[in-house]
Amino acid sequence: MSDLFTGLKEKVSGQNIKIVFPEGLDERIIGAAGRLSAENILTPILIGNKDEIDAKAKQLNVSLEGMEIFDPNSYEGMDELVASFVERRKGKATEEDARKILLDENYFGTMLIHTNKAHGLVSGAAHSTADTVRPALQIIKTKQGVSKTSGVFIMVREDEKYVFADCAINIAPDSQDLAEIAVESAKTAKMFDVDPRVAMLSFSTKGSAKSPETEKVSKAVELAKQMDSSLLVDGEFQFDAAFVPSVAEKKAPDSAIKGDANVFVFPSLEAGNIGYKIAQRLGSFEAVGPILQGLNRPVNDLSRGCNEEDVYKLSLITAAQALNQ
Repeated sequence: MSDLFTGLKEKVSGQNIKIVFPEGLDERIIGAAGRLSAENILTPILIGNKDEIDAKAKQLNVSLEGMEIFDPNSYEGMDELVASFVERRKGKATEEDARKILLDENYFGTMLIHTNKAHGLVSGAAHSTADTVRPALQIIKTKQGVSKTSGVFIMVREDEKYVFADCAINIAPDSQDLAEIAVESAKTAKMFDVDPRVAMLSFSTKGSAKSPETEKVSKAVELAKQMDSSLLVDGEFQFDAAFVPSVAEKKAPDSAIKGDANVFVFPSLEAGNIGYKIAQRLGSFEAVGPILQGLNRPVNDLSRGCNEEDVYKLSLITAAQALNQ
């Protein structure tokens, strides 16, 4: 395991963090939860029928000791969850609606976080991103000052660590969105012991080209500075001007970013998604994520093609986010 995750294990172990896994019958989830519990890193909460989970765990030779198992169909605290959900939805759901909705594992698990019975949630092994994120947006909601959640990847290669955003959620962010993404990505960087130096990317460097697309990015830089005056952020930059000192010296000699950026905010989802996959496949970087940011409590989305190790690592990240709330 890389130093990145060794450090996260040390941070979250012994902190009494509880993470919800709505897909409690999934073999990958049970395997990862077994490791997390056995290593005393956190307390997994598995959602599902207890007898079925017990049988699956025995089949996999995984001990459920130290875990909690909740079944929405028999949960003793359901009345409390229903009342809290109705209140949270502010007239958009009746009590009858709530009782049906909370039988859904993701809604049920998200309500456990909202009612302080858990600290974070990891889902997506068998559900779509929408199934994971929708309950979070309706119940957990975004932080004050943040209008949208965003998805970042931590790009890791040996002792190198970079943050790429947004590579998962917002298709066409405007200037305000990009500024929020920059501020939140800097916070995520600090969680991984990266001192953030944020570059806002484009196909232009400091006005070398003029278009609505480049002006959107340069405006985002100013907005980000207004949101957090302590943030080291600049742009717009072409990637080489943000990353290569000799190019930065020529293209942006007056910038505080001297070709040493470590947090990169892409101007669109297509650019971010393409960018991180190029780094992953051609540059041999490990892409850790997507990590969802901007929510009041951590909720993270697995790929349906994930393996047990992916679940384990994303759980560590979610627990670390919970400590930083």
